[in-house]
Amino acid sequence: MAKRAQRAWQRMLSGRRLDLLDPTPVDIEISDIAHGLAFVARWNGQTRGDWAYSVAEHSLLVEEIHRRAQPDCDPRWHLAALLHDAPEYVIGDMISPVKAALGQEYGEMDARLTAAIHLRFGLPAQLPKTVKAAIKSADRVSAWLEAVQIAGFSQAEADRLFPVPAEELLEGLEIRLRPPIETRNAYLAQFEILISEIDRR
Repeated sequence: MAKRAQRAWQRMLSGRRLDLLDPTPVDIEISDIAHGLAFVARWNGQTRGDWAYSVAEHSLLVEEIHRRAQPDCDPRWHLAALLHDAPEYVIGDMISPVKAALGQEYGEMDARLTAAIHLRFGLPAQLPKTVKAAIKSADRVSAWLEAVQIAGFSQAEADRLFPVPAEELLEGLEIRLRPPIETRNAYLAQFEILISEIDRR
């Protein structure tokens, strides 16, 4: 008897069927991304508070930091910042040590999903290196803030592990902990704002 092929797709709430090994832009929906990310916990759930700190909430923070650091850039790159962890809506969030242990295959799956997501929303499959670096910098600022405020790190420990952010980037920033449905709706609302900014350009 022939061995049954392993299923490599996931059914989404939108009705789409996303092939994780060969994703295509037509199977990507922002509603699925927002919903999935709102239920994926950052820091493996090891954060203070009554609600998990979700990847959707983190993504909103990274986009805000990126906007502060790059206020005059092409609005497409603010959208790219919001979507920087979008593949995690299907592959989950893993802390850096686990990603390193999994190696190349995880990285390749993430890259394929990222390319499909970017193409779905009018971004280049691969971002320019300068744009990618700017988003990574905002991501690291977010990680420092999260580490100190909700993930149990001392400031000294966070300063050793992450670049110390400039004061002007931190002013007025807050870590939000709220029910997933609120975060999902906030993510969708920010997506619509960014799409409008792109359309007006």
